[in-house]
Amino acid sequence: MGQQQALSPEMIKEISRAAVQAAMEFQEKEKQKQQTNRDRRLRNIKLLLKNYRNFKKHCDTRGIELDNMDDTWMLKELGAEELALDSIKRSKVRTKLMVKFIDRMIAVYRIMCEQSGREEDKRIYQSIKLLYLDEERSTAKEIAICHKTDTRTVYRDVDKACEALASLIFGVDSIRFVE
Repeated sequence: MGQQQALSPEMIKEISRAAVQAAMEFQEKEKQKQQTNRDRRLRNIKLLLKNYRNFKKHCDTRGIELDNMDDTWMLKELGAEELALDSIKRSKVRTKLMVKFIDRMIAVYRIMCEQSGREEDKRIYQSIKLLYLDEERSTAKEIAICHKTDTRTVYRDVDKACEALASLIFGVDSIRFVE
């Protein structure tokens, strides 16, 4: 049949080098993918916090109750023949559930900060409370003056709070696994 050719030591070395390089590139891509996912979760936490007041208002709207609305009037008013009113109702329910969950996780975070005994943790919680949660929004500059810090410290505090909230809200999925 055919003759088998032995690979030269140089050829084996070159194949090994190429395999190691490919493995390292793959590992780097996976690491970047995990970092992107982690960054996305932090960005999502910040988006949730930035929109928190709007979500609360959306849940608390008492003016027009969807259940009591004349469906035909609404369809005519919105200019759509087949508007999915149920979709709007479901959105409101999902928003209420999400706000309720966020409220619980923020309450857990508040307790964690209070029980830590560290003034920094209490300040961090106060910063997100004043910036995102209270009905009346405070600016980073106002918070910095209140805490006798720099505005950059306020933003660093927000980043730290988002890290902690990410683990409370997303659970184990928020953790970045590194070797």
